Amino acid sequence: MTGPDVPDLAVLHPRLPSPVQEVNDDRLTRRGVRLLVKRDDLIHPDLIGNKWRKLAPHLTAAAGRPILTFGGAYSNHLRATAAAGRLLGLTTIGVVRGQELSDRPLNPSLARCAADGMRLHFVDRSTYRHKTDPETLTAVLRAAGAEDAYVVPEGGSSPLAVRGCRALGGELHGRADVVALACGTGGTLAGLAAGLAPGQRALGFPVLKGGFLDSDIRSLQEAAFGGPRGDWQLDDRFHFDGYARTTPELHSFADDFESRHGLPVERLYVAKMLYGLIALVQEGAFPRGTTLAAVITGRPFP
Repeated sequence: MTGPDVPDLAVLHPRLPSPVQEVNDDRLTRRGVRLLVKRDDLIHPDLIGNKWRKLAPHLTAAAGRPILTFGGAYSNHLRATAAAGRLLGLTTIGVVRGQELSDRPLNPSLARCAADGMRLHFVDRSTYRHKTDPETLTAVLRAAGAEDAYVVPEGGSSPLAVRGCRALGGELHGRADVVALACGTGGTLAGLAAGLAPGQRALGFPVLKGGFLDSDIRSLQEAAFGGPRGDWQLDDRFHFDGYARTTPELHSFADDFESRHGLPVERLYVAKMLYGLIALVQEGAFPRGTTLAAVITGRPFP
């Protein structure tokens, strides 16, 4: 698609492919396991990590129309969409879960969205749960004054985004036996697995509890590619009681990892993935000689 209304994403100068660096951690090396980190957090200072990979196809497809999308009060996806709107001169509307938040001061995440020009529209949690129902979506668009908007799903996950994330797997061909990442809506894992080479495996660590993500990823691959692609699996044990939930143990782990390796560790996604990956190594889940790659999908905020 070309034309004057289609934003030129090249003007944002994304760093692609993102760099890969080795991390020497004695918890892994003494078990004969090598760890690489795929620094998707360095793709762009505002459109970080998988947010670039999932949003970029939507930004092009929107062709200059207002963009409406969905998220919770701490949504990385909402912040990235708002930043894209500011950088590219696009109108953005964020539908936020929780009508009760409309009367409260904005938290730092939503305040950043608003500062970047995103118009926030709060809905009750029942409406939010049914946001993909055609009648509910139509009513939300009407109430938000955005009936002409291009709609991006929660987290950016869609067949278009899944195909965009396939490049992440391609960038890791021959680099690792197992590629790990944290999962929210599953779109990045669905695309990553499709892009990996035969013999490579993707390992996802869901940050939400509930055990629903397996079927969601299968559905995304079916919609994007016509069927399952790649070798992937999920480990549901490391969500730390759900999305946006953390514990002192997780913060202590992240602080320690940062001091060991000089890498910023985002707590809601990346820390859970790294914690789970090291726990699996200590459980003996990977044979000696295995090379792991951990995808760093975000940075701490604020």
